[in-house]
Amino acid sequence: MGDVEEKCMKAKAASEIMKNAATSEKNRALLAIAKALRAHSSAILAANKADLAASASLPLSVRKRLELNEKQLASMASGFELIAKFPDPVGQVMKKWKLKNGLRISRVRVPLGVIAFIYESRPNVTAEASSLALKSGNAIVLRGGKEAINSNRALVRTMQSALAASGLPADAVQLIEDTTHEGAAQLMQMRQYVDVLIPRGGAGLIRAVVENAKIPVIETGAGNCHVYVDEGADLKMAECIILNAKLTSPYVCNALEHVLVNEKVAAKLLPSLYDKLLKAGVEVRGCDRTRRILEKARPMNEGELYQEYLDLIIGIKLVGDVRQAIDHINRYGTHHSDTIVTKNKKNAALFASQVDSCCVYVNASTRFTDGYTMGFGGEVGISTQRLHARGPIGLEELTTTKLVIEGTGQVRE
Repeated sequence: MGDVEEKCMKAKAASEIMKNAATSEKNRALLAIAKALRAHSSAILAANKADLAASASLPLSVRKRLELNEKQLASMASGFELIAKFPDPVGQVMKKWKLKNGLRISRVRVPLGVIAFIYESRPNVTAEASSLALKSGNAIVLRGGKEAINSNRALVRTMQSALAASGLPADAVQLIEDTTHEGAAQLMQMRQYVDVLIPRGGAGLIRAVVENAKIPVIETGAGNCHVYVDEGADLKMAECIILNAKLTSPYVCNALEHVLVNEKVAAKLLPSLYDKLLKAGVEVRGCDRTRRILEKARPMNEGELYQEYLDLIIGIKLVGDVRQAIDHINRYGTHHSDTIVTKNKKNAALFASQVDSCCVYVNASTRFTDGYTMGFGGEVGISTQRLHARGPIGLEELTTTKLVIEGTGQVRE
């Protein structure tokens, strides 16, 4: 038996205990993990420094997602404490009804079971995904990228030790240390042990998982996010939203990648916006009509309209009206997060109803697409598919339901 199969089998056994764990037991374990993360912060940060040193040749966007510091580690610990305060979704009765024959039916939340999580960089995600999985009564099998292997080892050892000390199975959190493509491919075949697989990372990773996994997949999405500036929009508001959505963290999936500007306001908005973007170090790319206003903008071809830059790069395209903006987003976007800036309530309603994204905004930055910010307590990823979960994957999204039917001896005629 290989390492991947052995760890999945251990997680399966642990999930049988986790699904029956009391809320108080799970909360005690989460608080113990928070305490352990603080106590072992030096070792975790030292492991992260080793990862950073080994990743010196990687792109800046990868190294930014990889890096941990004291503040981020403290935030990790606080995240476990926050999730401990959230209501336990397991056992919640979603609906009750009674049939004419007297049968009483309840729809009840239950854990998914074993969650496999394949992801890149970001060791903070290791902790966040684990906290949500444990509180929702699941076991989790983590397979991070090779760039974060030392950080992930240190984090998982810390969590396993705290779990064992609190009375829950240490095997409820597993780390696949084989970071090769073969290791990931093997994990994708573990249908007999794993109930659901969640990929989080770039488009290539997600596509590989969706195309090759034998396990049911909750598909998270790349973030080719848009802001559309409507005719008559408050241009100061539009500029503020665009700069926030692009600059606060350019390397994440909810960062702005493309701006659509109504042709009637382009000449007023773009020169000032361009200067501010340039000053912030952003490379501006534009369609032909954009470049008639911004002559120094780099040309943008159609293929780039599909691109998630994850960098200090932004594309700008002029459109005729809100309907053209909607059509563009639905064609080129990734169904993640898209915004309209407008004073027109009719256009806002049309945009909100017809843009096919998991998060559609009116007069707000796309950067709010985040489980913690939206009040989920955290997230395993942002689901851009339609089945089971859409948007931030939080505690409730890591459960499914079953029907409990109570009778008094009824038989079907």
